[in-house]
Amino acid sequence: MRIRPSRRQFMQDVMAASALALLGRTPHVQGKQGRTQKHPNLVLVFPDQMRGQALGFLGEDPVVTPHLDRFAQESLVLPQAVSNYPVCSPFRAMLMTGTYPHTNKVLSNCTSRTEPVGCELQRTDRCWSDLLKDQGYSLGYIGKWHLDSPRAPYINCKNNRGTMKWNEWCTPARRHGFDFWYAYGTYDYHMNPMYWDTTAPRGGFRFAQQWGPEHEADLAINYIKNTGEQYRRPDQPFALVVSMNPPHTPYIQFPPRYLEAYAHKSAKDLLVRPNVDTSGKTKMSKLALAQTKNYFANVTGVDEQFGRILTALDEANLTEDTIVLFTSDHGNCLGTHNQPTKNNIYEESMRIPFIIRWPGHIRPRQDDLLVSVPDIYPTLMELMGHGRKIPSTVQGTSHAGLFLSGAGRRPTAQLYLKIPFDQPSDGLRGIRTHQYKLIVTALAQKPLQYQLFDLESDPYEMANMAAQRPALVQRLIKQELYPRLKQTNDPWIKHIESATPD
Repeated sequence: MRIRPSRRQFMQDVMAASALALLGRTPHVQGKQGRTQKHPNLVLVFPDQMRGQALGFLGEDPVVTPHLDRFAQESLVLPQAVSNYPVCSPFRAMLMTGTYPHTNKVLSNCTSRTEPVGCELQRTDRCWSDLLKDQGYSLGYIGKWHLDSPRAPYINCKNNRGTMKWNEWCTPARRHGFDFWYAYGTYDYHMNPMYWDTTAPRGGFRFAQQWGPEHEADLAINYIKNTGEQYRRPDQPFALVVSMNPPHTPYIQFPPRYLEAYAHKSAKDLLVRPNVDTSGKTKMSKLALAQTKNYFANVTGVDEQFGRILTALDEANLTEDTIVLFTSDHGNCLGTHNQPTKNNIYEESMRIPFIIRWPGHIRPRQDDLLVSVPDIYPTLMELMGHGRKIPSTVQGTSHAGLFLSGAGRRPTAQLYLKIPFDQPSDGLRGIRTHQYKLIVTALAQKPLQYQLFDLESDPYEMANMAAQRPALVQRLIKQELYPRLKQTNDPWIKHIESATPD
């Protein structure tokens, strides 16, 4: 059944369409150097495991992020952005393909354990980078990739010495248009990171004696400035991804200078969230007390390196010609809710930074848009003038008009997923609205289990109210969860179809 939009929604849609039409009628963007450029550049920076609360300007975590604070004043900030499946590889696959896990086949992290079920980015996927490559862009990828399954004989490195293997080389044929490559699969030794460059064979990786984010920012700066025209074609727009590993574990691997911002703070000074145990009596409480300061120091270090990249854009006179997006693949509980890291239902795991700047086009402000990861692909492509090239397979929704004008259709909810890779029709599914978060757990031979939180009255998710609000549970399932599962062809939908309300 098609729903007739309200007059207010109709007018917002008209305004959004007008904004996009205006952009479409302006095929050339005049840069500071007087050159004419058909389409904007893109710089996408996303550290690993940086939760959305860890931004100083939001006033949630007591973290020091002066460069991001300043960047936010120039940008559109979306504090309600989430990682729909808050794990590394599933986020990356959703980001690159604009599709949800059952479509892109990345149902879990890409490891030797998940390799037999084909859990990796598919060569046949039409990623946004493929689209930009066809439009003549220079494309660069720096840092963590983690979208290829490790295969025997395994790469001889520390992340592959255990029972489960993590790291793998990405062959040139699987790089989806990125012609400048300086990356690795996953390698968690931040002070001595490893990389394959563009022409390196599988055994030709190298190590850097430098903190990963700093090393990657150095290379990103070189790519942006393009000295000697050795990194990219100077006469074409470019898209650059900088995928930093910190503040991912291990938290202790960072330059000690970043602790200076927290020198006079105790662990309990930093643990301001009421959903974390500060008694020191439990394993997760001990983790929070021991590592929160280090985690925040890593965030401060990432902030500094991001600031250096922004400065490089200024010095190269590219700021006005470049869309810059800062986000993360998922958050980090670090002891909150008695959880160690990510891949769980809580806000600290799901919420991610989302700050986007395009001077003269995107008005600086905060917006409570419920953006999802698959939306990033079509939104960026439409902003960059390639909306008509977006494949029909993309499941995300473009919010380009809303980014530009503030008007447009707004999603009413975001999906949550947790998928057992060997039983993809089971696991957890959920829905997050502005007010509520509902999580439904399917266990073999057991009734569905429900968790319901009121994010307005209980922002730290301390009280599961599902048993007290069964009608609300069923309404959220019927109006929000079921339609999205059907739209994304999720086999988990069988659990709802076969269940009867309590």
